[in-house]
Amino acid sequence: MKHSNLIRLLLLPAIVLIACLNWYCKPSSAPVNTERTTYAGLSDSAEYVGMQTCSGCHANVHSTFIHTGMGLSFDHASKTKSSANFSNHPLVYDKYKDFYYTPYWDHDSLKFKEFRLDGRDTVYQRVQTVKYIVGSGQHTNSHMWESNGYLFQAPMTFYTQKGKWDLPPGFENGNNSRFNRIIGLECMSCHNGYPTFVEGSENKFSLVKNGIDCERCHGPGSIHVKEKSMGMLIDTSKFIDYSIVNPAKLPIDLQFDVCQRCHIQGNAILNEGKSFFDFKPGMHLSDVMNVFMPVYEGRSQEHIMASHAERLKLSKCYIETMKKVDASMTDKNRPLKPYKNALTCITCHNPHVSVRNTNSNIFNAACENCHKSNEQKVCSADKNMLAKEDNNCVSCHMQLSGAIDIPHVGVHDHKISIPVKEVNKEAIKKFVGINAINNPNPPREAIAQAYINYFEKFGMGKEMLDSALKYIPVNSADDKTKSLPKVVQVFFLKKDYPSVIRYVESVPNAQALLNKKQYDNYYAWTCYRIGESYSQLGNPSAAMKWYAQANQLAPLSAEFANKYGNVLASSGNIKEAKRIFLASVNEHPEYAPAYSNLGYLILSSEGNIPKALELYTKALALDPDYEQGLLNMAGVLAVQKNFDEATKYLKRVLKKNPDNAQAKAAMIQLSKMK
Repeated sequence: MKHSNLIRLLLLPAIVLIACLNWYCKPSSAPVNTERTTYAGLSDSAEYVGMQTCSGCHANVHSTFIHTGMGLSFDHASKTKSSANFSNHPLVYDKYKDFYYTPYWDHDSLKFKEFRLDGRDTVYQRVQTVKYIVGSGQHTNSHMWESNGYLFQAPMTFYTQKGKWDLPPGFENGNNSRFNRIIGLECMSCHNGYPTFVEGSENKFSLVKNGIDCERCHGPGSIHVKEKSMGMLIDTSKFIDYSIVNPAKLPIDLQFDVCQRCHIQGNAILNEGKSFFDFKPGMHLSDVMNVFMPVYEGRSQEHIMASHAERLKLSKCYIETMKKVDASMTDKNRPLKPYKNALTCITCHNPHVSVRNTNSNIFNAACENCHKSNEQKVCSADKNMLAKEDNNCVSCHMQLSGAIDIPHVGVHDHKISIPVKEVNKEAIKKFVGINAINNPNPPREAIAQAYINYFEKFGMGKEMLDSALKYIPVNSADDKTKSLPKVVQVFFLKKDYPSVIRYVESVPNAQALLNKKQYDNYYAWTCYRIGESYSQLGNPSAAMKWYAQANQLAPLSAEFANKYGNVLASSGNIKEAKRIFLASVNEHPEYAPAYSNLGYLILSSEGNIPKALELYTKALALDPDYEQGLLNMAGVLAVQKNFDEATKYLKRVLKKNPDNAQAKAAMIQLSKMK
């Protein structure tokens, strides 16, 4: 009897705890309205708690969400995660760079092999282990590899719908960056849950999550979890629970912004002082960034992969439903299910359930909500057509077509419309300007930066830079100071180095103004551009201080370290240059220029030929077409009087770049020495 009483006593706390947990996760019998009118997740004190915490109370939602495109967006490379075919596939060949690619599994490690052939002989190969697979596999699997925390895109993508391997989007037509395309903040902030970024780098992360999680749409949940654990419950049938964002209960513009954070593809320009991690559900996206797209006449039928929200807003269906919205209602007195007649993303999509598991009848029902048979004819198509399309509204009015930015992929165009005859799809395409998709009145500085980016990142014409200058204010002294980074960037991209220097020297204390660390390293890049401009004009001493500042602001940038080390070496400071390059090869073991430069310094200052050869070999193993590495290797072979081998390396330079003056001069000199 005593034992049974003791057991009861010991079990009592556990029973109470379980009862409390069950109670916390149930609606309160006495609804509480805390009078809070803004979402707790917008507070600076709100923190992210992780999806596993959310699943504790929302297990059913979690169990379906992890199978959605968002839940499957990102994970470690594994045979389970991969949707790719690894047998009976042709080699991927880049005819511009003359590289072949093939994927394979080495036990549980996914490997990509890059190689080059001379006849049937393999004259070069590089094998890289894939760390992460990006994408649910519904359309594609893209791949990332990692080196010392730095993330890079790998040069192979599997296109699921076509069942084929090919180069990734943007790697085509001679633009193959091989294993060197950095994966920075912008990429990671949409394709995954928020990682932990290492400041001072471009692409280093100390923590990488596996998949988009609950808080990307609902906001940071720490306050919500705390309040619920304290029994502060809200009857959500009568009140809005402001401890966490429910996107379905947001005003339409804010609801769209939750989706548009990632499903609005374009040229994203951050507002001053903001990062890609600053947006939280319940905010206006324009408070963090403005997203621009070029506007063309005659391209209304073309769309890009992640343009769902923008295309939907172009639909007559959306425009007409918006007329029914009572925009005068304040956030405080609006209904819990606001604007029930409005067409938004969640009218058709349940973000907690995979599209693959959503029956077409559910999508049809959204259409029939407006196109009711008792009000108007639901569909004008004949019965045979309806039967052919299985009475599926989407198949006709949101046609599956290729996105202009992603090859081998068909996506549903979210501009709901009457099907366009093929003969009418082609029209004159004339560029007419750029448009901020998420903001009708973007700041002029953002417009200027958008034009700059269209030239620098997307390869559009130099007229983009002229347009940018028109939006950059430079009339007053304050304007000139504030506009310094943008003006420098424009003139630098124009290769108008004298104008860069004139402008910089016209701004008092320019260097001090740019001495601030930022997430995007914008000031560091400005310093780099100024240093490079001085260097191009033959003033290495002036360039040095700017390279030094760029390196100080972004000490984990391989490019900045390389430039700073080079100018140190040219000034005679060999010891410090060696230190910079040695640190660089340790921090960036896959960065070819650092090995080549370190080898050159060791050869020139110590005469250590074996060590120089070792370092040059490492550089060329990473990049067999690296011109300076090939020239350096030819030089050391010439020192050894191995003229034939030296000539082979020079020929490799001239094969890729027939105009290389240094290689041509060396060839002439070698021919005399033989």
